[in-house]
Formats: sequence, C-alpha cells, structure tokens
Amino acid sequence: MRIGEAAAAAGTTPRALRFYEQRGLLPPPARTGSGQRDYGPAEVARLRVIRELLALGLTVEDLRSRAHRLHLLAADPPAPCDGSADRPGSFADVVDRRLALLDAEIDRLTRLRADLAERARGR
Repeated sequence: MRIGEAAAAAGTTPRALRFYEQRGLLPPPARTGSGQRDYGPAEVARLRVIRELLALGLTVEDLRSRAHRLHLLAADPPAPCDGSADRPGSFADVVDRRLALLDAEIDRLTRLRADLAERARGR
C-alpha cells in the first residue's frame, strides 16, 4: 500500500511516516517501480506500536535507541521484548527511566496543587 494508505491504517499522517523513517524507527520501505514507498501489513503493525509507545509517554529518542526490537512488539501476539534491565537492548531500562521521570513530575504537580490550594484558602 502507498504511504497515504499506510498512514491512514496506522492512524497517522504520511509526514509522520517519513519522519519515523528518517529517525530510524522504520526501516526504509520497499519501493514500487515508479519509486513510491510500498508498505505492507508488517510496517503498519510497527507503525501502530510506535504510535502506541509514543502515546504512553516514550519519546522518539527512546524508541530510536530500541528500534531494532520494535518488530517484537509488532508481532501478533507480541513477542517478549526481554524485560531484563541488565540485558543490553531491552526496553526495561528505557521504561524504568521514563517511569522515574513521570513519578518526579507527578510529585512536582502534587506539591504545586497543594501549594495552590493552600493559597486559595488564604493560608
């Protein structure tokens, strides 16, 4: 399928597909005889995984560092992505880092909310 069809199937835009390819999240797709990108079901599944992980708060750089393992998450059913943090290339260290950042932001926002509520009460 062409880039527009693949983008629609994954819930994104052709521009995003080109960006993911440029950043190394998607391998360069096959090309038609006329040079157009040609995507198949595997690429669309990978795009959906990329979109889901980005929606969960991981960054493009997080995914780029583990792009060689994204195909495992795109399998049906998803293959284990090796949750062991001590193994190079696992997603565990990326996820643990992101969770720590989220926890720190939640703590900061909780303190901010408490401070604002206290000021609103005139204390």
